Amino acid sequence: MILTSPDQIEAYRLLTLKGALKLQALGMKRRGPSALSLVRSATGLKARTAAKMIPLYEDWLRDAGILFDAKEKS
Repeated sequence: MILTSPDQIEAYRLLTLKGALKLQALGMKRRGPSALSLVRSATGLKARTAAKMIPLYEDWLRDAGILFDAKEKS
């Protein structure tokens, strides 16, 4: 996969945050700001835990046209 435009790079970053948020919900830790705080600052969504943020963030990504369900794409 080759990302050439700034929009593609930002979409990839947001999808990477989705993965980091899922790992945080499972208990994995990271140095620096948490995935939850990064998602909050990027989207303005409010949730107290990573597990509660995941469905909100996935809906936000779908509304932004970044995340698609497998059945929607075909």
